[in-house]
Amino acid sequence: MGNMSRKYIVLILTLIMLNVGQLTRAQRSSFRQKTNPLGVLKIIAGGGLSYYLGDLRDAINMEHVHAHAALGMSYRLTERLVARGELRFYRISGSQAGTRIQYNNLSFRSDNPDGYVGLQLELFKFSEQPRFNPYFFAGIGLTHITPKANYQGIWYNLPPLQTEGINYARTVRILPVGVGVSWRLSDRWQMGVELSNNYAGSDYLDDVSTNYISTAGMSEIGRSLADRRGELNPPIALNEPGNIRGNPRVKDTYGFLAFRAEYLLGTRANRLEKRRTRCYY
Repeated sequence: MGNMSRKYIVLILTLIMLNVGQLTRAQRSSFRQKTNPLGVLKIIAGGGLSYYLGDLRDAINMEHVHAHAALGMSYRLTERLVARGELRFYRISGSQAGTRIQYNNLSFRSDNPDGYVGLQLELFKFSEQPRFNPYFFAGIGLTHITPKANYQGIWYNLPPLQTEGINYARTVRILPVGVGVSWRLSDRWQMGVELSNNYAGSDYLDDVSTNYISTAGMSEIGRSLADRRGELNPPIALNEPGNIRGNPRVKDTYGFLAFRAEYLLGTRANRLEKRRTRCYY
């Protein structure tokens, strides 16, 4: 009799666990089906690698790959369309060493903030609960550039030196464009990876754009950093005014390989319910 009772108890417990599991799956499955996609609000945090392409580098070089960090939010507009915005901090650098124009010997480093707002278009609908969801995004924003150069062990701020005789803008428009894929871990947590490029409305992210100029009237450090051929071993003759220093027809860019985590803060329905509750009391 005891063995028979134990068998019935095990059977009942098994049936209860199966029902609980089915109910849990049904609740998870119904979360997105019952959630209006409009107003789904998420916080985004992430970081990864940053790189630069411009007058000093026309290809990615691992020596000049650095880190970046980002914090942002997203707001769902439709089943596939999401508004997003981020604040980011990144480092870029470049050097002509090892390139076809290494004889000019120019280099820079810059630690910059930027921010943007944009739209993200996803391949699959929110209500379809895709485990993986590829997407494309584009936006508009600003970055503040701070190019510096190392001379005899000291980092000098380049814009005030006007190495090309131009007082260029430090706050620059950017157009971020990228692709990515997200994967859902739970109803609230989502991870992702994306690759983006930021097209800058300036050719001075690296302090290089046009031609060499006469260094008459420059400070001593300005003359040294405007033309760095004299630091080569053996040194070569300095450039004549008017010699090509950069290519102003092609603007500088920087990009990110980013790893992201997203957390669902709430939905529009949640916020309306809380508002009604506060008004009631």
